[in-house]
Amino acid sequence: MTDPTSHSLLDELRWRGLLHQHTEGVASTLQRGVVSGYIGFDPSAPSLHVGSLVPIMGLVHLQRTGHRPIALVGGGTGLIGDPSGKAAERALLTVEEVDENVRGIREQLGRFLDFENGGGRSKGSAILVNNAEWLRPLHAIEFMRDVGKHFTVNYMMQKESARARLDAGISFTAFGYMLLQAYDFLELHRRHGATLQMGGSDQWGNITAGIELIRRTASADAQGVTMPLVTTASGTKFGKTESGSVWLDGRLTTPYKFYQFWFNVDDRDAGRYLRYFTLLSRGDIERLEEAAAERPERREAQQALAREMTSRVHGSESLRAAEEVSGFFFGSVEPAALSAAAFELLRAEAPFADVAEADVTDPSGQGGGLDVLKLLTAVGLASSNGAARRLLEQGGVSVNKRKLGATERFVPFERALLAGRHVIVGKGKREFGVVRVKV
Repeated sequence: MTDPTSHSLLDELRWRGLLHQHTEGVASTLQRGVVSGYIGFDPSAPSLHVGSLVPIMGLVHLQRTGHRPIALVGGGTGLIGDPSGKAAERALLTVEEVDENVRGIREQLGRFLDFENGGGRSKGSAILVNNAEWLRPLHAIEFMRDVGKHFTVNYMMQKESARARLDAGISFTAFGYMLLQAYDFLELHRRHGATLQMGGSDQWGNITAGIELIRRTASADAQGVTMPLVTTASGTKFGKTESGSVWLDGRLTTPYKFYQFWFNVDDRDAGRYLRYFTLLSRGDIERLEEAAAERPERREAQQALAREMTSRVHGSESLRAAEEVSGFFFGSVEPAALSAAAFELLRAEAPFADVAEADVTDPSGQGGGLDVLKLLTAVGLASSNGAARRLLEQGGVSVNKRKLGATERFVPFERALLAGRHVIVGKGKREFGVVRVKV
């Protein structure tokens, strides 16, 4: 961790393309010493997704330049939902749903921020807080007297989150969300000395409301910094695929799919995303961009991006497994080289079946090995033994990527069983199923 200097955080955000706008006094505030700054995370789902990585990296850079990051999980505001950037009312979650989501998000933030130096008591260590601590016990009359009186309706109507919803209509709940977020800033200022709030560019109105509330109630100055909302070069929404959002939780988006998401980004986006989402140096990124321009077919920038992000979010073992599975599907990695961890991942990506050895062996009892017809039907690559036999006779079956002859119905155990007693059976060139043969 480096000592904070004037503009060090702003300069880091600026060259990475992560600086959208900021208040006038933020540079001098950063120059005076360690600043406590926060970003809020909405627990509307059990996991953060890749769209959350820009604000996460904002806190990472805040910590790396010597300041103290505060990650605020919205266990209170999550019961309402931030209307910023939304065209319609948010679906309301139960208290139990929000609390469960908060637990998952806490774990994910710990992969990016250092919370361990005294649990937030030392100058640079991160703090993790939940606004349920002060929002859930808050009484309506108290809130209206102590917070609401400082804001006019005209002031609130000037904010984009309210103006954008006028035609469709906006509920009092959504309209008042701005005041709750402003109150969060005030409470963090009181409890942890927070003088900086960061967030996406759609949060500017909420941030400035908090700055105003601190000025009015605590007679103190506070600052704001926003980062750009990420888009793709093709104009599609970042972090969305045909199957939906790309989550940081490996149970919702497997490490393999996570790796592939980054590996498949557009050439025009790769350098920008390396700046946004990784901690690679400026020189390293520029060298990767040069290599990509000279040898685009190698996808070196995308590979570096995929490796950096998968390792950070899922760990080095999951990265190795994701690369092995990627090599199996799209490269020259042979099934026999797959690790046990890779098979665990492969089972989530291909049709899978657990079978007893006695159910998939030579029915004659002559010890001929595994019955390929039964393997095909076990994973659903054939609807029946008859369909599987026709597929075999037509030369469309492989075991562990080795094409079988028309009469090779039985495969010896020593050739078929791989790590963890797995067998990979194939239909054609692209369809694979995984069978685990239990003794």
